[in-house]
Amino acid sequence: MGHYFTNEPHAASAPRTLTVTLRGQEVQVSTDAGVFSAARLDPGTTVLLAQAGEVPPSGTLLDLGCGWGPIALTMAMASPGARVLAVDVNTRALELTAQNAERLGLANVVTATPEDLLTAEPDLRLDAIWSNPPIRVGKAVLHEMLRTWLPRLAPGATAQLVVAKNLGSDSLQRWITSELGLPTSRRASAKGFRVLQVSTPEE
Repeated sequence: MGHYFTNEPHAASAPRTLTVTLRGQEVQVSTDAGVFSAARLDPGTTVLLAQAGEVPPSGTLLDLGCGWGPIALTMAMASPGARVLAVDVNTRALELTAQNAERLGLANVVTATPEDLLTAEPDLRLDAIWSNPPIRVGKAVLHEMLRTWLPRLAPGATAQLVVAKNLGSDSLQRWITSELGLPTSRRASAKGFRVLQVSTPEE
């Protein structure tokens, strides 16, 4: 997989087209070397999309660590009235997500690096986060990501995070609850993955 969580992938470009099923619809998407799960729809992402429930019909929705875009595309297909932010540090991933959104006619997808988005919208508030977060970046980087984004959830909003059980899903659940003060529950467990639901209190 290479260092897909770097700004500029080291792997030489090797574009390919995949046929995947998103929200029951078979679609063609572009992927490339140097991005997460370039050869298939990742099993964790598949679990998340099956178990996360309904996409909010409106508001601002975030796919954190979008890769080539399956989560962002799914949210945009489900909720054309929402603004879907696809965020990644990997510029090749952002280019692919933008291409795939255009191919599918999804004008409500916006791609950005974390730094650019937060510079443009320092007071950004989110109505949902769906993410297959990059666990392999290590705890320090992962925790910093979650400290940055989870507190931006609007009152009453939720985040859905899919994490492999053997990569620390249960300890991450405890950390979010204790360190960020956001109640976190296990929404689903399937195929070795947990879907963690992070909730924010109503105003």
